[in-house]
Amino acid sequence: MKRKVVNILVHILLAVLSAIWVLPIFWIVLTSFRAEKGSYVSTFFPKNYTFDNYIRLFTNRSILNFPRMFMNTLIIAIFSCIISAVFVLAVSFCLSRLRFRLRKPYMNMAMILTLFPGFMSMVAVYYILKVLGLSEGAMIRVALVLVYSATAGIGFTICKGFFDTIPKSIDEAAVIDGATKWTLFTRITMPLSKPIIIYTVLTAFIGPWVDFIFAKVICRANAQYYTVAIGLWNMLQKEYIHEWYTCFAAGAVCVSIPIAALFIFMQRFYVNGMAGAVKG
Repeated sequence: MKRKVVNILVHILLAVLSAIWVLPIFWIVLTSFRAEKGSYVSTFFPKNYTFDNYIRLFTNRSILNFPRMFMNTLIIAIFSCIISAVFVLAVSFCLSRLRFRLRKPYMNMAMILTLFPGFMSMVAVYYILKVLGLSEGAMIRVALVLVYSATAGIGFTICKGFFDTIPKSIDEAAVIDGATKWTLFTRITMPLSKPIIIYTVLTAFIGPWVDFIFAKVICRANAQYYTVAIGLWNMLQKEYIHEWYTCFAAGAVCVSIPIAALFIFMQRFYVNGMAGAVKG
């Protein structure tokens, strides 16, 4: 009886926490279909529902061109995700499987650098990009990809910890059969590391997708290269908030769709296990 009571109380607590976590999402979805304009309303549930907010979000391009912002963010996020994932996996494999001089000092230095937030360097990064001619025109997209992916290798900690759990005897058996380091990385370690690969890809995609600080500093007043984070922020400015607040909610829902779709597509590979045999 005591165990049943404890289980009931735990489930009630979890249900309450789940409701608190889901409530903001539920509210933003309802607001995206609200027909009343403005950010101040007297009721939680909209009085009237409409799809005009989504239609206006993608058709009204006179002030805030959301489709262009969405496409800019998608392009930047895809390229940054690919480059960052490769960097993180490669650096993690080297630090986990290889032994070389200055290995530990590098890990210590990287751990210290991760203690400082990235936006502390944004002024210096901007002037470096300006000197290189990457702060104007179409090169802004290239600059953002470089900013998001250049330091990705520093975040090797979690990925390296996963690689450390893979028995080294598997690598030794493959080396006896003539496998090179590249073969160990691509044919042995990667197939056994699907969970951490999925984690790395998701985090590498979400970072550029939701970032605001670096995008705002680098894009400045170049509206045609704005990302969705800047676009949503502009919708809440005092001159736009009354007309665009419900469109902001619709944009927030649209921004969450690619991340949710990517996770749903990749979760089939998110199986924490390892298959294979060690050759004796």
